[in-house]
Amino acid sequence: MAGHFEATPGGGAAVALDEVEISILRSLAVQLLELIGPGDTPAEGEDPLAALFTEGPSKPPSDPALARLFPDAYGGPDGSAPQEKSEEELRELSAEFRRFTENDLRSRKREDALAVVRTLDALSPAGGGGAVLTLTADECRSWLGSLNDLRLTIGTRLEVSDEGEGEDGSLYRLPDSDPRKPMVMAYLWLGALQETLVESLMP
Repeated sequence: MAGHFEATPGGGAAVALDEVEISILRSLAVQLLELIGPGDTPAEGEDPLAALFTEGPSKPPSDPALARLFPDAYGGPDGSAPQEKSEEELRELSAEFRRFTENDLRSRKREDALAVVRTLDALSPAGGGGAVLTLTADECRSWLGSLNDLRLTIGTRLEVSDEGEGEDGSLYRLPDSDPRKPMVMAYLWLGALQETLVESLMP
């Protein structure tokens, strides 16, 4: 179990983490929360139901990492754009889609990151400082979402391509003196956690 997730009865998963790993995961989740930003809470005297119908932004975020977390629905690099539409029409479709979906997406990503923080805070480290993190099925889904968001964010900062490496693969052969090395190691470690969590949830 050390270093990778294993399935537990009831559709959950568990992983043994040492004190440093717990601290790193919690710090990354908190930084992700700061990047996503606070939720929109109704002002004093405002109808809480009104917040449910508040429109979101229509333009993509200027921060590249946020733009990766909240990509355009149309005209992206995945080729999902309707070919019969012009660029202007695609921009309008993307703006409309973003306006009605981004707030909900932000809330979901925020809840996923909060679930990571809460489950880590609930751990009771043993004498050596480590602990076994045991997740329910619902918590596993939150962790999967947050691990993916963290990898997308770090990958964007490192300019990692969609294939998972730098253009020539040199990113993973950085010398220890390179200031990007800790971020690369975190990126790879999060990927391993995500992969084993997915495997543990497979029937």
